[in-house]
Amino acid sequence: MPKIKRKTLGYSGKASTLICELQDLMETQSEATLRKWCLDFAEHKILEIFEKRCPFENRPRNALQMARNCLNGSTDLFAVKDVLMKDCDVAARELNSDPAAQAAARAIGQATSSIHILNHTLEMFFYAAAAIAFDRVGLNAEKDVYDNITDEVCADYTADLQAIAIVNDANPAKIVWKKCQQR
Repeated sequence: MPKIKRKTLGYSGKASTLICELQDLMETQSEATLRKWCLDFAEHKILEIFEKRCPFENRPRNALQMARNCLNGSTDLFAVKDVLMKDCDVAARELNSDPAAQAAARAIGQATSSIHILNHTLEMFFYAAAAIAFDRVGLNAEKDVYDNITDEVCADYTADLQAIAIVNDANPAKIVWKKCQQR
């Protein structure tokens, strides 16, 4: 059985058509829409995994709340930037014995960091896929099991964005990233 990457799951080699479609959709939406979507996904789909495994650890939940406060304008980003960018990462480094919790902490960290760096809205997906897969099937499943879960998470993440997407958004985000090559 091939060894899987422990930190993230995603697509090696050629990018998945699902990721390409997700990037295309993301490019039509405003920064605020993308940040809200990313935070919502982390809060509703990933935080539960983390808190089930680490019930007394509050850093990811607190970081999500601070990110929401920044998004709604009640907190200045630069007052909490270090917390948003580091607290979940520190929590993740402390969780080497629990890959699902570690990936969940990293996914939440990517989501909260999206308040400052928009590309994290896509990067969060790769950690979220790992968190969900490791929570469901552990580390010893076959590669196709992880690939199927990754596809399911990507479809779910995309559907969540489609549900809040603004048709013909007047201010689409200007995202700089390596575009998918598979078309």
